[in-house]
Amino acid sequence: MPSADIEENHSTYDPGSLPSLLPIYYKYIFPYVPYYKWLSYGLMPGAESSSFPRREFSFTLQNDIYVRYQSFGNQAEMEKEIQRMNPYKIDIGAIYSHCPKDHNKYHSGTFKALHKELVFDIDMTDYDDVRNCCQGADICLKCWTLMKIAIKILNRALKEDFGFKHVLWIYSGRRGVHCWVCDEKARKLSAHARSAIVEYLSLIQGGNVEKRAVMKEPVHPYIRHCLKIVNDYWEKYALEDQEIFSSKEEIDKVLKLIPDENVRSTLNKAYQSASMEPIDKWKRLRSECTQNFEVDPKKNRKLRYCAPEIMLEYCFPRLDVNVSKGVNHLLKSPFCVHPKTGRVCVPIDLDKIDEFDPFLVPTISDLCTEVEHAQSDKQDMETNTEGDEKPETPKRRTGNLYKKTRLNEYMKVFHSFLENLKQEAPQIKEEKMDF
Repeated sequence: MPSADIEENHSTYDPGSLPSLLPIYYKYIFPYVPYYKWLSYGLMPGAESSSFPRREFSFTLQNDIYVRYQSFGNQAEMEKEIQRMNPYKIDIGAIYSHCPKDHNKYHSGTFKALHKELVFDIDMTDYDDVRNCCQGADICLKCWTLMKIAIKILNRALKEDFGFKHVLWIYSGRRGVHCWVCDEKARKLSAHARSAIVEYLSLIQGGNVEKRAVMKEPVHPYIRHCLKIVNDYWEKYALEDQEIFSSKEEIDKVLKLIPDENVRSTLNKAYQSASMEPIDKWKRLRSECTQNFEVDPKKNRKLRYCAPEIMLEYCFPRLDVNVSKGVNHLLKSPFCVHPKTGRVCVPIDLDKIDEFDPFLVPTISDLCTEVEHAQSDKQDMETNTEGDEKPETPKRRTGNLYKKTRLNEYMKVFHSFLENLKQEAPQIKEEKMDF
């Protein structure tokens, strides 16, 4: 059953209004200049990127019409086509050997994906077996903690273990997050190298098995770092919010993860006490596993890391590995609108990750209303100007009015990301980026 948080935090949005709102959004709000600057990797407006015209975009139009192999010669061409088609969804693909829009001109094997950001896709539905508050596409602030944990774990590993510097985290607009690793060395990784990185970052094993998190001796430093992060959230998230000891069904689910029948039986009896608090049940589980391991380390070796394995089972990031491994895989673009929720796919400020609330992310309805109010205020000021002649209204640049909306708060994160990314473009290092 979905948490009450869902109903309390939903902002007013009617999916039926999307066709009328998208033209406004794409004309006045979508941040074309910084968006193009990102995908051109530092080039200033007016300078042509040799790779941008070979970048694939795909559009999902109304009625689920899917259009692949879109490509644009420059920013102006991209703006014009997006505003003409008003896509419900934009996906970003690889940089190809030739312009994707001309892919039919080339023989099989000559048209191929060359480079792409290293990307990760984390979806809340992959945690359904360990979520008690929500299921499927529903989320609430209780289970959103899983996304915070995933971001902290992966971001630390990508930066400290692999040395990547330019990591962009994006809210997917509904129930998950996307990660774009944009360093030049990341964009040029082979499929084999991408697979190796994903394998390093993965611990939760796929398949229909009772226990999917298994630790081995010696414990890798990556896993130790992961446990430190999970431990910061464990009691509040698992014991209070998810109530993993709240019912016989939930207790049985936890006990199945203990690979010793005697320990399971002992704990099951102890848990019958009505006065035993969740935190006491967890402490008892840890002590039983530890004590039994110490009695006979060889026989009970599987109990050594049983408690931390349970923590990882419930909280470790669950990656869609196929998204990360393939160079030619597409991923939803930042700043497009989720058609079901109306929420914009916005950057996440890692310095305020614990404060990020997906339900406070503005919807397309919110942004269009804010633009309308900003324009009305401007017109009122012009009408009240002294003198017989009304001052001429300057021609506005399309896609620039996000500064008048709540989207600007999230754009500050994106601008900061671009400033850091500029370091990989030495030809413009001394120039100030104009947003």
